[in-house]
Amino acid sequence: MLSFFLELLKLTIPGLLVFLAAYFVLKTYMENQQKLSSLKIRESQLKTTLPLKLQAYERLSLFCERIAIPNLLLRIRAEEMSVAEFRIALMLAIQQEYEHNITQQVYVSQQLWEIIKMTRNESVEMVTMVAERLDAKNSGRELAAGLMHLLSQRESTAVETALVAIKREAATNF
Repeated sequence: MLSFFLELLKLTIPGLLVFLAAYFVLKTYMENQQKLSSLKIRESQLKTTLPLKLQAYERLSLFCERIAIPNLLLRIRAEEMSVAEFRIALMLAIQQEYEHNITQQVYVSQQLWEIIKMTRNESVEMVTMVAERLDAKNSGRELAAGLMHLLSQRESTAVETALVAIKREAATNF
């Protein structure tokens, strides 16, 4: 009986050691395969999302440029408008640009999107502030001149800050 038990141990212990070695080798192999598969999926997602993110940064840069007061004044002519009409046209242009680019927030950080919203708000506030100082029936040229004067007094604008933030965030993708 004792010899039978010893023979059984002689066969069982090496088999158990082989089983444990195979188990750990297979376990390590399967974990590495799972990591590799996860890495491939992430790489595939990056190939899809990176171009979309870059396009979002481009569109938001363009948005900032288009709502910058000097550029708005060049696009929207004040010659035949009153201050009130010109104010409405400027506000409408800013809002349309914002609505056209609102979906880009999906591709950028929350912090950058808040900067973009502050940029829009600053442009709206500048137009409102200058327009309220003028008689609504005066020429729209007075509003344009007032806006340019206000801009000349500022060291920097929210548009400039937003453009720097866009460039900085875009650079983190590389």
